[in-house]
Amino acid sequence: MREKQLLVEPEHYLEVNRVLNLLLSKHKELLGARLVGMYVFGSLVTGDFDFDVSDIDLVAITTQDISQEDLERLKKLHEEIARENKDWADRIEVGYISKVKIRRYDSNYRQALISPGEPIHFRSVGKDWIINRRLLREKGVSLYGPSPKTLIDPVTKAEFKQAVEELTIEWERWITNLEVMRPRKYQAYSILTMCRILYAFRNGYVISKIEAADWAKIELPEWSNLIDEAVSWRKDWRNENVDHDSTLPETLRFIRLVIKQIIGDREVIS
Repeated sequence: MREKQLLVEPEHYLEVNRVLNLLLSKHKELLGARLVGMYVFGSLVTGDFDFDVSDIDLVAITTQDISQEDLERLKKLHEEIARENKDWADRIEVGYISKVKIRRYDSNYRQALISPGEPIHFRSVGKDWIINRRLLREKGVSLYGPSPKTLIDPVTKAEFKQAVEELTIEWERWITNLEVMRPRKYQAYSILTMCRILYAFRNGYVISKIEAADWAKIELPEWSNLIDEAVSWRKDWRNENVDHDSTLPETLRFIRLVIKQIIGDREVIS
């Protein structure tokens, strides 16, 4: 692993490095020669990693699709890691995809995925995978295997922006689920994610949530206080002594504003 490419505070590097090496060794043991490569992306490479909050995001590229039998074995692997590393339980995301399917987007592909809040399962890849592929190709760090640029075809700016727009349309549906949106932690995630989505749509590439928040405060100065609050809420996510309902209406107004800035005058679901 190349330390200089992982954006982790020095005092936390050894611990993150330990978990990454543990994940790699376990996957090598389980998948053997079928493991083509394992790559870090997400906040660890965009500069947004918060040791107390952030997830570890990985992609495992395999010679062939993950089978149902593989899925059961991977389930046991992740359960074992969670039991023995409780600080990282439910904070590890690994997407599994074959070397054929990683090369370009295929909406019919079903990948194996474990992500926070969900057990490992098969799911159809969405347009977010276009965004993830571009991030992985341009900024992904190889723990094992060749450079991701040799495995992934370039994603054009037009493809990227279209994927961002379609992902934004999905937010129209997500914000109607008030049970999910209500917790302060998720409000913070949503506000900062919308800052990053708006930046990505206008500029054609992904930056960290914090960088996007700073940019959005200049672009949307009337929302700068809410954006600053979202940054604070993100850091204080363990605090449950908060009135979740008091900030939810303004959070939803901000999300709807960003959606409209991206998709134009289409009617936003209320």
